[in-house]
Amino acid sequence: MRNIPRLVVAATQSGAGKTTIVTGLLAALRQQGWQVQSFKAGPDYIDPGYHALASGRPAHNLDSWLTDKALLPDILQEETQGADMALIEGVMGLYDGGRQGISSTAEIAKILKAPVLLVIDAKSMGASAAAIAQGFRDYDKDVNLAGVILNRLGSDTHEAMIREALDKINISVYGALRRDDSLHLPERHLGLVPVEENRERELIGHLGEVIAQRIDLEKLTALAESAGPLPLGASLQLNEGQYKCRIGVAKDEAFSFYYPASLKVLRRLGAEIVTFSPLHDAQVPEVDGLLIGGGFPEMFAARLAANEAMRQDIYRLAQSGLPILAECGGYMYMMESLMDFEGRSHAMVGALPGRTEMTAKLQMVGYVEAELAVDSLLGSKGEKLRGHEFHFSKEQVPVAAEQAAFTFRKLRNNAEYPAGKWLKNVLGSYLHLHFAGCPKAAESFVSKCAAYRQKRGQADGKV
Repeated sequence: MRNIPRLVVAATQSGAGKTTIVTGLLAALRQQGWQVQSFKAGPDYIDPGYHALASGRPAHNLDSWLTDKALLPDILQEETQGADMALIEGVMGLYDGGRQGISSTAEIAKILKAPVLLVIDAKSMGASAAAIAQGFRDYDKDVNLAGVILNRLGSDTHEAMIREALDKINISVYGALRRDDSLHLPERHLGLVPVEENRERELIGHLGEVIAQRIDLEKLTALAESAGPLPLGASLQLNEGQYKCRIGVAKDEAFSFYYPASLKVLRRLGAEIVTFSPLHDAQVPEVDGLLIGGGFPEMFAARLAANEAMRQDIYRLAQSGLPILAECGGYMYMMESLMDFEGRSHAMVGALPGRTEMTAKLQMVGYVEAELAVDSLLGSKGEKLRGHEFHFSKEQVPVAAEQAAFTFRKLRNNAEYPAGKWLKNVLGSYLHLHFAGCPKAAESFVSKCAAYRQKRGQADGKV
């Protein structure tokens, strides 16, 4: 058994300020000498970037749909090596998640046996804040809701009124923050602006100072230390040895959506990971496969189009049969063109047929089950994977069933639809995967890259 001090910061709903508060807590605790490992509940790439900037450690995701729930304590223990405590930011409201509450903050808190602090946006309410807190505490007695953090208070009188109401129902207040527009993290259509574009170091330092003044850090860390031990699980550490293949991962301002633990799975399976930039580099490094993840290619479409040398190099490699896995933003990049929010069309790689366009309306957000419609990089026809979608773009011509690489099924309503494309060892779709939750797919991808390496070596006379 290993006792890892840990704490979940949840909220009543999205937009209550939990990312700002968690980022500030990480900065404040780091300023006091704590090594804090942060986690984000649910499928999120952007918030963990702010965590990492504040804590100085890579942030990780905890998701009971994308990965087996039994694996979550192992991930927590593995990634907290060398840390003093774990701080877990929830997703949406405490009890919100997929169908039947799957991967909700509450479910993850129970799996990890972690106490919970509830962030309440107290703007324009008084004693009602206590009624809300009581309802959240009593809704599920198996959730250890230990107290609240009040956010966006208007005055000392406002704070005193709510504290008095909470005291009557025996709910502790761990902190109280005033309304302060200077503390807001910048946002756009998918949420916060990624740190790859927006390294708000001064803001994060200021956040840490404010949090240290307005939240009782000693009381908070004592609560984290009250969490009981977790059973020791299987080690997820890397196996050192000869690399089977070399996988290039697109990483820059346009492409930044990767789960660190997912990339670690590829490395554990024998892949050497190297990064490159479709924005800034002229060509791809020597690799045996490519992973082009999600991000914001729509915000950099003109620059991606202008880097014709890179587009041509990726197209050449695709034609040669190089295994290329493209997720969401990467999928958009691999197609023929991308139309931005202003209606301007930009040339993309063209390794997959089709064109995408940005829309003002969110096209899809949520968990999906993806069944392979063809034998491809990720396995054999009929195999099923768990993933998620989140995008404002759409394909100008919907994928025809007979041409689709997958059949997607929405977890929320069981609706099925054809998705993705597979051509010359290029597999692209709007699907985001976490390889810790689909190790067979990861093995398949690595093996396809290793086979390409061997074939290339034979052609070059090296094997």
